[in-house]
This record gives sequence, structure tokens and C-alpha cells, in this order.
Amino acid sequence: MKEARDLRLLADELEGEIKKLESALVAFSGGVDSSTVAALAYRALGDRALAVTIKSPLLPHGELEEAVKVARAIGIRHRVVELNELELPGFSDNPQDRCYICKKARLALLKELASKEGFRAILDGTTKSDLSDHRPGIRAAIEEGVRSPLLEAGLSKGEVRELAKLLGLPNHDRPPSSCLATRIPYGQRITLEKLRRVDLAERVVKERLGASLVRVRLHGDDVARIEVSPRERRLFFSEEVLDFIASELKRFGFRIVALDLEGYRAGN
Repeated sequence: MKEARDLRLLADELEGEIKKLESALVAFSGGVDSSTVAALAYRALGDRALAVTIKSPLLPHGELEEAVKVARAIGIRHRVVELNELELPGFSDNPQDRCYICKKARLALLKELASKEGFRAILDGTTKSDLSDHRPGIRAAIEEGVRSPLLEAGLSKGEVRELAKLLGLPNHDRPPSSCLATRIPYGQRITLEKLRRVDLAERVVKERLGASLVRVRLHGDDVARIEVSPRERRLFFSEEVLDFIASELKRFGFRIVALDLEGYRAGN
């Protein structure tokens, strides 16, 4: 991990590179990585930077509100646009390149907005760590000429969190998040009903346990596999908690409710 002094120098260097772009639109989810890019872009460009969040059926509950809150804390101009990925040809079939299909459509939307409003570049929050996961969306970003300042600087996710903390971002220690489609195994059709069930199930588990990170993976149509961070697995181990969660998730149409004993693993 870089020392704080190095991170300050790096922040200055990143701001300098972004400033050369003259104006930029930031693909902004409200997560740590895109928030760091948004903060750097705002420091470098001021009102010539715009953070754009895409509202879609893939967005977990509360994510849009969090993005609005973080953008306000950064001070960057913020826009919300809508996209329904379930209407994209081939997306709902859930192929292995599902993320590529999604990213292509999202970037087309952002490029149209950038062109219309005169932004010279589109930035995203891809990091060096992302290259080690299966992320077809990165190929779409490369094809569309998106700039990834954190990746270009060779920063890992851990280093980005340190940089976010240095920049004073309120979400620097926020757990990782991902779209609801990642809860459904490749090849299993994605529907709005499945996405809503998974989202409701995750909300119940989070609220009952007070867990910071929850994933409910769907297998078939009626099996829910719950993941929480390894250090939070202990929150499950009382009969009262287990009975409550099983009962609540079965109300949403799950026949079997299981706990993944290994806990959450990135890219799982």
C-alpha cells in the first residue's frame, strides 16, 4: 500500500491528467471506485465535470439514493438517466458476455449525452484489481474509448479505498456492490420478477442481521443461497434468526433457503 504522502502526489498527478481532458462525464454508480474518479474530476474540472448514474431494474434497493448522496457530498454536478437492460437483445438470456451487452448499451447512452452536451471524455472507475475477475464489460469500455484513470495509474481496489479516504469521501469504507443480474447464474433467464425477489430477499437479510454485505444467489427458480462477508457469518447462528430469514424468504417464493458457509467471495 502506498504511503499517504505518495497518495497525495498521485492524486495531484491524476487531477493533472484529468484536467488535460478539459471536460469529462463520469460513469457514476456511487461505489468507492467511481466516487474516487468523480471526486478527482470535480477537483480538476469543476462544473466541466458531470457524474451520470443509470437507473435500471438491475440496481439494488438504495443504490440510487446513495449515489445522489455521495455526488452531493463531492459537489459534482449529477444526472440520473434511465435504461432497461431487460429490453436489450440477448441480455435476458444471460450469456457469459452479459456484462458486455449491458456495458455497450450503457456507454452508448453516455456517449450520446456527452456528445449532446459537449463533454470531451467519458471516465469510469475500473481498477487494476478488476483485470483479475471475469469482466466482459471492460472490453466494451476499451472499444468505446472510455478512460479509466485508476487503471491507468495501476491502482488496486485497496489503494483506491485509501485514496478515497484521503479525499474525504464518505463512502470510502463502503462494501462492494454489484448489479442484481450477478445473482443469477449464466444461462438462467433473467426476468424482472427474479430481480425483484432477489432484491427483496437481500433487504430482509440486511435489515434483520444488520449485515454490511449481503448477496442472495438464485439457483433454479426456488433456491436462495445467501452470502455475507466472512466476518459476519456469525450473525446467523441463532435459531430465531435462521427461522425468521427462512420464513421470510419462503414468502417470496423460495422453496429452499441456504447459507453459503464460506461467505462472500469477490467474483463468485
